[in-house]
Amino acid sequence: MSTATRREFGAGPLSRVAALVYTLLVVEVLLLVCAAPGLVALFALERHVSNLPLVAVCAVPLGPALSAALYALHHQRLDLTELHPARLFWRGYRVNLVGSLLVWVPMLMWLALLAINLVNLTAVGLPRWWVVPLLLVAAGVAVVGVNALVITSLFAFRLRDVLRLAGYFVLRTPAVAVGTALLLVAAVVLTLVTSEAALAALGSVLALALVRGGEPMTSVIRQEFTRADGD
Repeated sequence: MSTATRREFGAGPLSRVAALVYTLLVVEVLLLVCAAPGLVALFALERHVSNLPLVAVCAVPLGPALSAALYALHHQRLDLTELHPARLFWRGYRVNLVGSLLVWVPMLMWLALLAINLVNLTAVGLPRWWVVPLLLVAAGVAVVGVNALVITSLFAFRLRDVLRLAGYFVLRTPAVAVGTALLLVAAVVLTLVTSEAALAALGSVLALALVRGGEPMTSVIRQEFTRADGD
């Protein structure tokens, strides 16, 4: 079979769907493997507000795993003749391990602190109307944090530049920010209605949604903030 024939075979609509499904399955398995230490501990925790700091600690391994998933799904071509999702995942995990933790851990700390304040308003002496500003701050931290995770997963910037760009693109590409916020709300609702296991089972789909939804942001970054192609 010639090279042209192989490319034609791997580039059709059905082949692309099959390639996407295969890629999502492989990335999902690897994401769960890398996040397993925290997920196992998280599933063992009782759903109680006193465990919020422990929930944040359990979620730490998820950051690099999600970063690797973003990297793999961004770089993987949907061609059955050129499928290497596992190789791309491990490359992304290795390259982005430190950068993703530098973004992910502070975000978890801020969100845990805000969540503790939200569930203990009376104890800390705050009036009930403080729920609104605290929720807005939490939403801002989460959206900027996810933006930063996407950026550091796909580009090689210094941490301070990643954070600046993450905040800047909340205003520059508001559709991306709104989409990310809605995605996070859906993830929280799914977790509350079902369990953490349901959200974990959809990890690769969530990563794909972040990659696709963040394309307006990453395209501008590639064009205006990098000298060469960011891919």
